[in-house]
Amino acid sequence: NPDTHPLPFPPQSFHAVLSSLSLHWINDLPSLLSQIAKSLKPDSPFLAAIFGGDSLFELRTSLQLADLDRRGGVATHVSPLADVRDVGGLLQKAGFKLLTVDVDDIVVEYPDTFALMQDLQAMGESNAALVRETNAGLRGLGRDVLLANEGVYRELHGEGGRVPATWRVIYMIGWTEGEGQPVPLERGTGEVNIKDVLEGGGVKVRDKR
Repeated sequence: NPDTHPLPFPPQSFHAVLSSLSLHWINDLPSLLSQIAKSLKPDSPFLAAIFGGDSLFELRTSLQLADLDRRGGVATHVSPLADVRDVGGLLQKAGFKLLTVDVDDIVVEYPDTFALMQDLQAMGESNAALVRETNAGLRGLGRDVLLANEGVYRELHGEGGRVPATWRVIYMIGWTEGEGQPVPLERGTGEVNIKDVLEGGGVKVRDKR
């Protein structure tokens, strides 16, 4: 478990490290990324895909409203996830260079919210928050909350008798530093004004005299 034990690999052990849809289970993501960077040889890539912060936003909102309606408070029913705006900073802090971060929203339709939750359980993606109570002492999902959630979900997000569930996948690539690796130019040394390109005015090369 990377949250309780360091990765059991000597420094500079690997030419590449890949992770597919598992890092969102890590509590201390900055520490793990730093360990991964140390385990890579110079000029080696780290490639990963994780579920991001807006995943299952429909389920989050409907469960919160159902909790408030049936029990007068809100409990945590969906695990917290990293936001795409934070990923680049985390990679940079871990020592990675030449960063690439991209996002893909995948929408899956279900006949009802009960089928969605069964799918989440089968995927092993149930809520894993360490603290799942609020000050109101709420915990778990009762039948009344589940039925209310079905109605709220359909009212807010349902289309054509089915309910959508959005998965936000964040893709990331970072390289460890190495000799001969390309580096960004210093600020202010560019020869092309991006504003000219975007506005369709053609490329104007700066006069450096």
